[in-house]
Amino acid sequence: MKLKINYEAIAVFYIIAIVCRFIAVKTELFNGVVHDYVFILIRGAGPALGAFIAIKLFSLQNPMSLKGIYTNIALPFVIFWLLPALSITTLYYFIYGKFPIVFAFTVLVYGLLEEIGWRGFLQEQLKGLPKFTATVIIAVLWFVWHLNFNMTSSNLIFFGIIFFGTWGIGKIYSKTNSLIAVAGVHSLNNFFVKGVHEQELTVIVALLVVWIGFVIVYDRKFNKTKLVLDN
Repeated sequence: MKLKINYEAIAVFYIIAIVCRFIAVKTELFNGVVHDYVFILIRGAGPALGAFIAIKLFSLQNPMSLKGIYTNIALPFVIFWLLPALSITTLYYFIYGKFPIVFAFTVLVYGLLEEIGWRGFLQEQLKGLPKFTATVIIAVLWFVWHLNFNMTSSNLIFFGIIFFGTWGIGKIYSKTNSLIAVAGVHSLNNFFVKGVHEQELTVIVALLVVWIGFVIVYDRKFNKTKLVLDN
C-alpha cells in the first residue's frame, strides 16, 4: 500500500525551519546575548522545532527514536557519540593543545537537532516516494535551508556533499532508525571548523569504517533475531 504524504505538514515543518534559520544567521537578534555554544544550538534548532510542531499540529504518527533498533540507548551513544567525541578532542589536543569536549558534544547535539527534522521527520514523511526522488527533495530542501546561495564552486561542492550526505545518512537511518546514530555521522564534518587536513581525514575515515562495519554487523544480527521471533 502506497503511503500517503502530508505535504501540508511538510510545508509547516519547512517554513518553521527556514524562519528559525534566518533569524539565527541573518539577523543580529542573538548577537552578544547568548554563549557561543548556545548560539550553535540555536542555529540548528529550526528543523527539530518544525518537526515537533508539524507532528503535533497534524496529529501525525511519526516514529522517532534515539536508540532505534538497539536494545538500549547506551550502545549507539558509545559508538556514535562518545567514540568520535574522544577521538576528535584527543586529536585537537595534540594539534592545538586543547581538549574541547564541551564543543564536541555541542556539535553532536546540533547534529541531533537537524536530524530530528531531516531524517526523523522529513525522511519518514517521504517514505511513499521512490527513494531517489525522496533523496533529491531532502537534499535540495536541506541545501536551501543553509541560506547560502552564492554561485561559487565551493557552494556547488557543498551541494554535492549535501546530496551524498542525504543518501548516506539516509541509508544509516533506514538501517538503525536511531537519531543518535545519524546525529553522530551528521556531525562528523562539523567538528573540523578549521578545515580537514591529513590527521583529521585519517580520523574521519577510521570512524566511518568503524560505523559502517558496526551498522552492517548489528543489522544482520537484528534481522536474524527478528526472523527467529517472527517464526
